[in-house]
Amino acid sequence: EPIDSSNMNPTYWVRMADMIEDNYEQFDGFVVLHGSDTMSYSASATSFMFENLAKPIIFTGSQLPIGDLRTDAKENLITSIQMASLQKRGKPVIREVGLYFEYKLYRGNRTTKINAEHFEAFESLNYPHLAESGVHLKVAYEDLFRPNLRKKLVVHKNFETNILLIKLFPGISESVLAPLFEMSHIKGIILETYGAGNTTTEAWFIALLKQVISRGVPVINVTQCSGGSVSMGQYETSTQLKSIGVISGKDITTEAAIAKLMFMLGENVSSKTFKTIFETSLRGEMS
Repeated sequence: EPIDSSNMNPTYWVRMADMIEDNYEQFDGFVVLHGSDTMSYSASATSFMFENLAKPIIFTGSQLPIGDLRTDAKENLITSIQMASLQKRGKPVIREVGLYFEYKLYRGNRTTKINAEHFEAFESLNYPHLAESGVHLKVAYEDLFRPNLRKKLVVHKNFETNILLIKLFPGISESVLAPLFEMSHIKGIILETYGAGNTTTEAWFIALLKQVISRGVPVINVTQCSGGSVSMGQYETSTQLKSIGVISGKDITTEAAIAKLMFMLGENVSSKTFKTIFETSLRGEMS
């Protein structure tokens, strides 16, 4: 039964994964019809769920309903099916989770929704488009993900949702942040920081971060900017973050960072290796 994508949550991600897993051997590829509002979150989560994926899973949707005279749904759906069926020497060309919208195929976990009204609603600002649709389909073969085809498909279905996403702003206060950081059931925190990963250096803020990290709670640093990368230590305002153990999100999107954090916590990744693994590209989600 269809839902509004604003109601999307990990329970639905697992249901989608179950359907794909149950039919994995019967089909050459899969197209998932999804509301655009949370599509980047779902595409990112699906990429982490499917380890050693050897077939395409393409997410698509539309800005206007399919019954509307000017709908973008028909082109998006038809071309997504064509993208999912592309083969070379009898093998799928695309072997990853993609997102197709308005003539472009993107790596799903690199996308973010950039416009609420335009047909060109998504962008991948830190990674090239995987393919473009015009009179001809142009595939950027050199940018496609290359899974280890010798390994069997593994589908991960555990997500830890007790995480925080905090967007920093000038004037953010200790009285607001401290109670959030002190909640005992919080398992991970994502900080959306300024520019290349910079934050306030006020003593109370650094002390809060130290305290939560000492409890074994991973703190991820991602940039508020649409494009570019976190580079802790580049400026004085991020040097302390690096020294106290804040994890660099590099050029990951916020959507993919949320999905990756929930996935890794759900997999009970050891605190000793958590930082190293998060800062490593698992499904092409970061450079």
